[in-house]
Amino acid sequence: MAYNLFIYDDNDRLRHTLEALLTEASGFVVKTSFGNCDHAIEQIRENYPDLIIMDINMPGMGGINGVTLIKELFPEIKIVMHTVFEDDEKIFNSLCAGADGYLLKSTNPLKFVQSLHELMEGGASMSPFIAQRVLHFFRESKKVNHQFSLTKRELEVLTWLVKGHSYKMIAGECSVTIDTVKKHLQNIYHKLHVSCATEAVAKAIMHKIILLD
Repeated sequence: MAYNLFIYDDNDRLRHTLEALLTEASGFVVKTSFGNCDHAIEQIRENYPDLIIMDINMPGMGGINGVTLIKELFPEIKIVMHTVFEDDEKIFNSLCAGADGYLLKSTNPLKFVQSLHELMEGGASMSPFIAQRVLHFFRESKKVNHQFSLTKRELEVLTWLVKGHSYKMIAGECSVTIDTVKKHLQNIYHKLHVSCATEAVAKAIMHKIILLD
């Protein structure tokens, strides 16, 4: 079964490219696309999507404000920011608005599709560069917060997740199966009182749960 998605981007050429890339064969179906998100709420109510790909700079409301509005009414819809912007302010404003992921437009097409699938399966969708920017922002803090009682292995898995690794990559780094990684993540979510990878990453950073180099 393919996931239904919307695209909001004022670049017509890019929208058409994404529509061609995200076909049913890729596991997605582009239900519709728009050059701005000014009427996103009405559009969502008419044709409910599982996932939204959102640009930041668009005429009218703009992507970050669009995410805030959509998440207030439809918190279960996944939203990925798809942008050229790499600066800290836009990254953190997007994540604080409720975005579930942040992918650069320079991301390899195959990696882009893979990242969307991992997001829909509960993972974190974030370009490696963006993950590094998040880490760098908090690099001054080196104190580990032990209040959540994570095991050594859970801390290791969480650290790789914060660094933007996929389930497969984490499994390779930890020399375990992907199913084992998923089980560890379920335990981590339970202990952190979160429901998805993006929330886990945010909490790990905000509460200084992991030790940053």
